[in-house]
Amino acid sequence: MAQAKMGDTVKVHYTGKLGTGVIFDTSEGCDPLEFEIGSGSFIPGFEEAVVGMSPGESKKVQIPPEKGYGNYREERAITMDKKDFPSDLVPVEGMSLEICTSEGIYVPAQITDVTETTVTLDANHPLVEQTLFFDIMLLEITKSMEKSAQ
Repeated sequence: MAQAKMGDTVKVHYTGKLGTGVIFDTSEGCDPLEFEIGSGSFIPGFEEAVVGMSPGESKKVQIPPEKGYGNYREERAITMDKKDFPSDLVPVEGMSLEICTSEGIYVPAQITDVTETTVTLDANHPLVEQTLFFDIMLLEITKSMEKSAQ
């Protein structure tokens, strides 16, 4: 039976949990997730876990932070002068928004602190530094690199 490898396009169902057992994401009840293994569209540990699986196979994997959303990076948290904040937006701790980087890329950020004069934004992923647990079921390999090469 065929096994998934780098470059293959696959469809999977998955459930992602934290160490506490709390589910943070799932495809159950939705369309399966389709992606190309190795494309970098998902965390490396998830893509690597699918390699070697055959259609119909299920597995449970534990993904450490360095193969997930990484470690906390101080440079992704910035404190800005409140007067530089858009005047039509009232900043509130816990609020999520998108900020534009100097490269013109929009990234999600969360307001982590608001004072009389400053607003602190954190663009680290909410699951940074977390060990993640996934239940993965490979449904099908929709496009194999071997078929594409022929």
